[in-house]
Amino acid sequence: MIKRYQTEGLTRILSQEYKFQVWLDVERVVAEVEEVERIIPKGLSRKLKSVKVTPARIEEIERTTNHDVIAFLEAVREKVKKDGRWLHFGMTSYDLVDTAFVLILIQATDIILKDVNRLSERLRRLSMRYRHCPQIGRTHGVFAQPITFGYKVASWYEETKRNYQRLAAAKKNISYGKLSGAVGTYTILPPRIERKVMRKLGLKPEPVSTQVLPRDRFGELAAAYTLYACGLERIATEIRNLSRSEIGEVSEPFTKGQKGSSAMPHKKNPIICERVCGLVKVIRGYMFGSLENVSLWHERDLTNSSGERVIFPDMLHLVHYITEKMLWVISNLQVFPDRMKENLLMSRGVYASQRLMNKLIEGGMEGVRAYNIVQKASFVAVQTKTHLREVAKSDIHIKRILDDDELDEIFDINWFLRHITGRRR
Repeated sequence: MIKRYQTEGLTRILSQEYKFQVWLDVERVVAEVEEVERIIPKGLSRKLKSVKVTPARIEEIERTTNHDVIAFLEAVREKVKKDGRWLHFGMTSYDLVDTAFVLILIQATDIILKDVNRLSERLRRLSMRYRHCPQIGRTHGVFAQPITFGYKVASWYEETKRNYQRLAAAKKNISYGKLSGAVGTYTILPPRIERKVMRKLGLKPEPVSTQVLPRDRFGELAAAYTLYACGLERIATEIRNLSRSEIGEVSEPFTKGQKGSSAMPHKKNPIICERVCGLVKVIRGYMFGSLENVSLWHERDLTNSSGERVIFPDMLHLVHYITEKMLWVISNLQVFPDRMKENLLMSRGVYASQRLMNKLIEGGMEGVRAYNIVQKASFVAVQTKTHLREVAKSDIHIKRILDDDELDEIFDINWFLRHITGRRR
């Protein structure tokens, strides 16, 4: 991942240095269990605690071996000398690689989940703060019925909670490792060794593995991250739309010294939300690659490996990055209740068209006729910039059923708001 989109919280644990350290940790735990079980002599696990290998040395060896795991093992054997013959005993490459990969994914997910939880709490607070703030609802980009801005944010909050739960479930479902050998059949090491190693590592043994862990687990994690990212995109897209000049109901925070355009000094653009939306497109693309890795040849091939070296580090960085950015936007979002009120009034009362139609039907008018009368009156209201209430008061068909007081009550915005806020806990 380019530095622009890396996050401080993930940079270390997604580095090559850290990956090789986790590989060492896995090899050390395997050696500890094998020593206790008298499969190998004592000594190796103690030496592995102090071993340090550098990515540069591993890369140097790999130029000859053309195999990164063998290069890693040779670099470690250089450090542990004669005890190195017992290193990796009974294991295949992906006993090490997949088990370590899962440990790294879990650590990264824990960091991200903390910030998702923080974002969820910020959304909850924002929703409560504006739970009584009237706003015109829009469907198809057109005025619909009144809502509150807090109600809109409550929808973002609930989706974020669902995505937190999905990520937590995906983390649980990927918390499996393997030590079952070349094709997963425990040819060298018995299942009890795997159970003991995984217990020490905080993982569960994969019930039936091949040479690799099943890739549906990784696909589930990628899908959960992508759904979460899509949820952030939905929030960012709505903020972008509400920031448009002709709407102007919210605005991204604009920092001191910030510039919006090299040509037009007046510009305050929603650049963070636009950036989030752009990066979510990248995340969605990575998800497809992860899903395509579910199908491998026979007990494994290598088509998943190269892609996953890019997919998951990049996806994790991007997800964490856009989470941090949306945390900042939501925490400092500028909300303009007066402008929301202006836009609501600009609707000329068409927000009550359904309620007016229903009152006519309740008063005895046939449904299709009520619809047509209210539709015609609504079009007149918009075209003449007259409140629908006044147009209705001058319509003889409506006046036969509803008097002025009833019409005033139909258009009472507070009636709509009471029904909205009454549903929120």
